[in-house]
Amino acid sequence: MLLIVIAALLFVPAALARDQSQSRLQAERKRPNIVFFLTDDQDLHLNSLDYQPFVKTHLRDQGLTFHRHFCTVALCCPSRVNLWTGKAAHNTNVTDVNPPYGGYPKFVSQGLNDHYLPVWLQQAGYQTYYTGKLFNAHTVDNYHDPFPAAWTGSDFLLDPHTYSYLNSSWQRNHDPPVSHEGAYTTDILSTKAKGFLADAVASDEPFFLAIAPVAPHSNVEVHGGNLIDPGASVTVTPPISAERHKHLFTNVKIPRTEHFNPSQPSGANWIRRLPRQLNAQVDYNDEFYRSRLRALQAVDELVDDVFNLLDQYGILDDTYVIYTSDNGYHIGQHRLPPGKECGYAEDVNVPLIIRGPGVPQGITTDQVTSHTDLVPTIFQLIGIDPLGDFDGAAIQFLGDRPTGGRQEHVNLEYWGFALAEGKYGYGLAHGDSNDRLMRNNTYKAIRVISDEYNLYYSVWCNNEHELYDLTTDPFQLHNIHPAVGSQHEGEVDRPSPTILGLPLSKIVSRLDALLLVLKSCKGASCVRPWHVLHPKGDVESLKDALQPVFDYYYESAQVKVEFSRCEQGQLLDAEGPQEALVFRDGLKWSEWT
Repeated sequence: MLLIVIAALLFVPAALARDQSQSRLQAERKRPNIVFFLTDDQDLHLNSLDYQPFVKTHLRDQGLTFHRHFCTVALCCPSRVNLWTGKAAHNTNVTDVNPPYGGYPKFVSQGLNDHYLPVWLQQAGYQTYYTGKLFNAHTVDNYHDPFPAAWTGSDFLLDPHTYSYLNSSWQRNHDPPVSHEGAYTTDILSTKAKGFLADAVASDEPFFLAIAPVAPHSNVEVHGGNLIDPGASVTVTPPISAERHKHLFTNVKIPRTEHFNPSQPSGANWIRRLPRQLNAQVDYNDEFYRSRLRALQAVDELVDDVFNLLDQYGILDDTYVIYTSDNGYHIGQHRLPPGKECGYAEDVNVPLIIRGPGVPQGITTDQVTSHTDLVPTIFQLIGIDPLGDFDGAAIQFLGDRPTGGRQEHVNLEYWGFALAEGKYGYGLAHGDSNDRLMRNNTYKAIRVISDEYNLYYSVWCNNEHELYDLTTDPFQLHNIHPAVGSQHEGEVDRPSPTILGLPLSKIVSRLDALLLVLKSCKGASCVRPWHVLHPKGDVESLKDALQPVFDYYYESAQVKVEFSRCEQGQLLDAEGPQEALVFRDGLKWSEWT
């Protein structure tokens, strides 16, 4: 009997250990999968989502749509690095598509190949897969120097053929590149994505699968070299659709909003000098727009295929699916030819839809979010603690209103060029209608959005300023910055508007201070920038900062955002003050500094 009792006592902890181990394994198996669709240059404001029925069926009708989601840099590579690292571009220092300021080599030299999402996911026990476009300047020459880290399986598009819809080059795992001349790029991607999904399911481990088509980016052919350099010899044409979609949308036109090829100039800097587009260019732009919609049809079919497979594998209910774009796009707004790189809503306010366990279905949220928040959000979804140096915060899914103290601001930044895509240029060079590269496009900007205001504020590298009240001017046509008259010679005087019943000078002083913090913020200060200015924590929003007690501090004492010159990348000595003065209640100003 004694032996039986002893055996039983020994059995109990062993059984408990086995049960606990099995419970841990079951819990790990229940960790959600994530499928992430990342399109290239897909717009929100030109209504491209309305032409994707499968995205509507599987995502918009069954998930949560964010209509105030922003990229922070309106350019492919800096935006993608921002997205996959959870860090602002001024902290990654990847600010361009090519070296020396950007591209895959810059991503590597900044040490980010060891500090981005797949590394952290593998540490958390996830299988990781990626197919499609990763970064610009990831080429047939440097694909192994080094290989992108921490992918269980990968099949990347490579420059110089990344944007060649019918002549793409792909590189799988550690194999050499393979050319697919004559095959349609999104159909190739579809086959690869479905293969990785099968591999992921067979592993019986939680997985992350990123699917990154180039559509609806323009088609780009490079004439010499392996970099896609906007300033070199390249031919940029409308995107190419699959043959089966070429007949679609023959009568569709760009939405004729107020800011489409407006009769009066708008914006600042070089944008304000753009001539009005002639009928031939407008017609060309309409066809360009139709080409983008056609190119998205194969992406839409891919979305449908993936959802059908998730359902067939029995894992749809355990999988979060995220759909977004690296940046937005404009065609004709503000008289601009096809392109991105600007701070206006078309370029920075991008699609984001999330579907999965516990996510509200079929509704739209007005939370203010950005790509910087997506990695922290993925951490939250899979149940791991965020890193302390993330510049964003996890997005909440608890309803159609901001929850958990979501911020009201988005930091926007840009360095370098703007490119006119297609056959028409900007029309600003005398005697040359094909001038397609503007070099002085560096700016810092913010969006600040609440129930009571919706504002855009920017400072260009030539120190021109913009202020738009999107509540009354949703198309950003009327720059109401108090200095606009002195900026634009011949500007007609007009009555000064107010915001929240206050003079614009008070609004601008607070917005400038907020921008001063955000343009160089790190970590928590990017999420709670007002706490940098007011360490007591008694100011959480623009409205709080507008209290009269702060007038002198903001309007007279605080340093201002300014540039000393325009540069093509992040050179801090060109970007003026980097630190704001802190409000210290009860002290004389002479004691603050």
